[in-house]
This record gives sequence, C-alpha cells and structure tokens, in this order.
Amino acid sequence: MYEGFYNLSKKPFQLNADTDFFFNSDVHRRALAYMRYGLKQGEGFVVIIGKPGTGKTILFKELLKSLNTEKLTIGIMVSSQVSADDLLKIISASFGLPYDNEDKSALLTRIHRFFMQQAREGKRTLMIVDEAQNLPKDSLEELRMLTNFELSGKPLFQIFLVGQPELRENLILPEMEQLRQRIVASYLLKPLNEEETKNYILFRLEKAGWKQMPQFEEDIFGVICNYTKGIPRRINTLCDRTLLFGYLEELKIIDSTTIAKVISEIEEESTIIADEFQDSLPLPMTMPSVAAEESLEQRVIALEKNVLNLQNTLDRERALLRKAILIQLDMKNIYNEN
Repeated sequence: MYEGFYNLSKKPFQLNADTDFFFNSDVHRRALAYMRYGLKQGEGFVVIIGKPGTGKTILFKELLKSLNTEKLTIGIMVSSQVSADDLLKIISASFGLPYDNEDKSALLTRIHRFFMQQAREGKRTLMIVDEAQNLPKDSLEELRMLTNFELSGKPLFQIFLVGQPELRENLILPEMEQLRQRIVASYLLKPLNEEETKNYILFRLEKAGWKQMPQFEEDIFGVICNYTKGIPRRINTLCDRTLLFGYLEELKIIDSTTIAKVISEIEEESTIIADEFQDSLPLPMTMPSVAAEESLEQRVIALEKNVLNLQNTLDRERALLRKAILIQLDMKNIYNEN
C-alpha cells in the first residue's frame, strides 16, 4: 500500500497500541508520573480516566514496560457488566487460579492465599482493570474489599481503574465514598492541542521512516486537530486515510485541500450509515410519552455509538478493497511487462 510509495518502513498510524509509537506528550507524561506515584504508594486505587481514543491502553503498555516484574505480579482484566461473584472468577483467571464450581467463600479464600504467597516471595499484586466504567457498583465494592487484605500491616493488593468519563460519574456517587477514600492518585487524560497534534503526527511519521515525502503543509495540522478534537485514535484514522488517498492520487504534498477531501469522504460514509440506521427504525403509531421519548433518546445514543463502530469497520474494509484492486492492477502490469 502507501508504505512502499512513501518509502515508509511501517504504517505510522495503525490503530493498535504499539509502544514503539508512544508519544510522550505533556498530558501522557503527567499521567505516567501520577501512575508511578500511585505505584510507589503500594496500596489502594489509582484511577486514570479518558475519552475513547485518548491513549489509555498505550499509556499502560508503556508503564508495564518499565515495571520490575520480579517485584510485581500483574493481572489485567477488561471489565464488562459482571456481578461481584463473576468478578472474583475473572480475577482468579487473571492470576491463573482455578475458579470452576467454586462459591464466593472458596474464591475469596484462594485469592487471599495467593496474595499472601506473593507477599512472602517479596512481590506485590497489582490488578489493572480496563473499561472500568462498565463495572456495577457491587463489583466496585468487591474490589474495595479486596484491598483490605494485609500482611504485617502492609497491603497485599493494589488496583488500577482505567475507564471512560462514565467511571468518574460512578465514583462520585454517595455510596462510593469508602472507595474514593482509597484512591491514592488519579488523572484525567485530555486531548492534544494543535501544537501537540502536529508533533504527534510528525513523531509517528519519523518512527515509520518518513523522509519528508509526502510533504505536509503547515496549515493542515490545525484542520486535523479541529476535526479530530485532538483525540489520538481519531488523528490516526484521519491521517491513515489521508496517506492512502495520497497514494492513490500519487500526491507528494499533503495540503488543506487534500485533508478536506478525505474528511468529506469520511463524512459522506458516516451519513450513509446513519441513514441506513434511520430507515431501520420503526415509525411511531401514536404520540410518544415522556418515558418513550427518553427510551428513544437512549436508543439514539446507542445507535450513534454503533455508527462510530461501523465507520471504523467501513474504513478498514474500504482500505482492504482498495488494496485488492491495486494488487490486481500491479499484477496486470507485471504480466503485461513480461
């Protein structure tokens, strides 16, 4: 694809969280500092909150690279709507403990013994909970109870909660007061500003072997920042589509006109998807009640989330389709040359 055309060693704007492309912005540098401070405390909760795409996953991967695994036993859990009992099973599985056909008492006993054994071996146990905004209140309370485990007055278990802004809404509920008192560090990941957006883009390009081709006109970075709201994942998506567009059009300079065309393509595709969803909605037979209006609003919010997911899928499928067409053209050219 465009990597060869632009002499890049790899795709600079891939969506997976590759720490080779970790950009140490002011926001992420401060977040890492808070996380390391929380780790040094060795107890309670560390909370990191950010909108989707702000770099929470790559941030934790970067942190894990610097940790001494001889002193830490780390479990990672991607949470969903799980009950407190199921939560204990997931924690057990994260640390390689058996959990089938066990009641809550047996699970807690085995987890406690595991924490104790790790402590005797000179290790602390850390659990990283991703997508923590999905945890019900009873599951959050269960996690809090696990932080009570101690050996000789020292905590055995520490928890990092990583989630979207809904996590903060859950934590400020009155019934979460005891958990809030256990938070030793917290940080809110903010989007990149225009200057950081520019540096982020150039950093990722240089990591991929960029040698000033294509050239990027200065005014495009403000356009990209405004459209993506400074969200790194959105920046990646837009820039990847832009380089693909540049390759197909054989562009050596990326200017504001190029960006505008790519944004127009994305917006057009989003409109088509939204229209298809709208057409699939049933027509109301009577005037909706207040409850029905609230239900409809919730449905619209859910549909908007689905549209975003489908947009990402469409972007990938569109790129694959173009790739298949171009491979066929390349093969045809090779055949004709021979």
